[in-house]
Amino acid sequence: MLNALVAYAAEEGAAPRNPLLPEWYDIIWSSVCFLVILFVFWKVALPKMKDLLDKRAEAIEGNIAKADEAQRKAEAALEEYTAQLAEARKEAGEIRDAAREDGKKIVAEARDSASVEASRLTAAAHTQIEAERQSALVSLRSEVGTLALDLAGGVIGESLSDDAKAKGVVDRFLADLEKAK
Repeated sequence: MLNALVAYAAEEGAAPRNPLLPEWYDIIWSSVCFLVILFVFWKVALPKMKDLLDKRAEAIEGNIAKADEAQRKAEAALEEYTAQLAEARKEAGEIRDAAREDGKKIVAEARDSASVEASRLTAAAHTQIEAERQSALVSLRSEVGTLALDLAGGVIGESLSDDAKAKGVVDRFLADLEKAK
């Protein structure tokens, strides 16, 4: 094959040709093939690519819109959550304040009831002490009266058996004792 090329190149009748430029029939057939491929690409592949890119753009825009909507919903939910949280904190503060007030009322009521109970117990104790004092005084009067009558009867030498007279003597004796104090 190399020999054939050398022989072809050695022919004298052939004009020297530029190896960078192809033959005219190669240019024509290459141009026809290029135009057919260009026509097929222009009429078939390019519209399909354009449709595919349009659908993709619509899908992306739809997803962006969905993402924006989801973000708006999330922001609204966050605002609602923060509002509910603030309201819950406010209610908790009000409940704490109410509990403190109730505690103060309960302590005040307990203090008042303890004071009333102490006053009642003190009054009952004073009443009981007064009753016991009166009882002791009556018992003492009768015993002192009997002793005084016996003593006075021994000093006078006469029996003091009359109750009215004896009572007068005893009362006078006790009155003198109280004056002496």
